[in-house]
Amino acid sequence: MSRRHADPVDVRRRDDVPEQFLWRNRLYQVREVLGHWIESGAWWRSAPSSALIDGSDVGTRQSADLAVVPIPAAPKWAQRAWGEPAPDVGASAGPMTLDDGEREFWRVEAWAGRSAQPGVYDLCFDWSANRWQLVQVMD
Repeated sequence: MSRRHADPVDVRRRDDVPEQFLWRNRLYQVREVLGHWIESGAWWRSAPSSALIDGSDVGTRQSADLAVVPIPAAPKWAQRAWGEPAPDVGASAGPMTLDDGEREFWRVEAWAGRSAQPGVYDLCFDWSANRWQLVQVMD
């Protein structure tokens, strides 16, 4: 049997792998990582991506996700730290923040103390929200 959740959890990692998590005021110790995968969201539906795909003028789109700003004028002698020449004065740069909804999942076997039976839990890290959630519990 499996139950879906969307509960926030605090996760401690060791070597980028979940080691412990706190859920409903109980500390769970991860015994084993059973699976790990990454899911990306529908990035192609975002306004910045649509503008790039269909070639429309980004300035006409109503989007807070994409900001096109002119590069500030630099002296002719300016160059970047790694030796490349400075970009042309007046060129446009589009620092684009694209929220693709990418989430990282960890299926772990964990227990909440020595006397408790181990269970299987799916932990999810949402990169755009910068938070962990417990999304599924399997008995």
